[in-house]
Amino acid sequence: MNARAGRVLAIPMKDLVNAKQRLVSALAGGERGALATAMLEDVLAAVKGAALDAVWVITRDASVIAVAQRFGARVIDEPANRGHTAAVADAQARAVDEGVQVFATIPGDVPCVTAAEVDALLDGIAEVPGVAFAASRSGLGTNGVVLTPPDALALRFGEPSFEAHLASARARGLTPRVLHLPGLALDIDSPDDLTALLIDGRQTRSGRLVSSWPVGAHARSREAVHPSGRI
Repeated sequence: MNARAGRVLAIPMKDLVNAKQRLVSALAGGERGALATAMLEDVLAAVKGAALDAVWVITRDASVIAVAQRFGARVIDEPANRGHTAAVADAQARAVDEGVQVFATIPGDVPCVTAAEVDALLDGIAEVPGVAFAASRSGLGTNGVVLTPPDALALRFGEPSFEAHLASARARGLTPRVLHLPGLALDIDSPDDLTALLIDGRQTRSGRLVSSWPVGAHARSREAVHPSGRI
C-alpha cells in the first residue's frame, strides 16, 4: 500500500552486537542477540495484522535488515547507530517528506504487543494535530507514540520520557491521550523483565527462546516463589 496518504509505524533497531546491554548479568552476548532478533520477529509478526499502510524498520544492521525484509517491512537505512531518539526523528522527517498522515512508533523489544494494541494506538488520536502515548510497564518510559501530522511533536526517549512527552505536548497546545496497552508496555530490558516475559509472553518466539535457556528455569523458579513476577 502507498504510505503517502496513510498510516506508518516506525520501529528503530540498534546493531544486534550491542543489543540488550542491561541483560549482561543474565544472558551471554550471543543470547542477547538471539533474543533481540526473536523480539523483533514477534513485533513484526504482530503488526502485520494491524491496519497499517507501511511498517518501517530503521537500522544499519545486516541481520536486522534480513528479518525486516522477511516480514515485508521497509528498511530505512541508518548511516550511524545514533540511538533511539535520533532514529525516530529521522523517520519523522521522512514521513513528513513522503506526505504520511499518521506516524506511529514502537520499539523492537516489546514481544507481547498485539495487532489490536497497535490499532488502538493508531486510533488514539481524536483531533488534528493530535498525539497519543502508551507508557512502559514502569510508567517512566514511552513505548508507543502516534502523531498527526508526523512532526506534531519532537520526541525524546528513555526514562523518564513519558511525563516529559505529556508536558511537551501540552506546552504546544496539544491534548495528549494516554493509552494503557499491557502487551506494548512490556519491554525486555532487565532480568525481572525476562520473568515477566515467561509469564505473559510464554507463547511468543521470545518467550519460548528464553524458556529454553537456563535463565528460563531460574525465572520460572522465581515466579513459583513470587507469583507477581516481582521480587
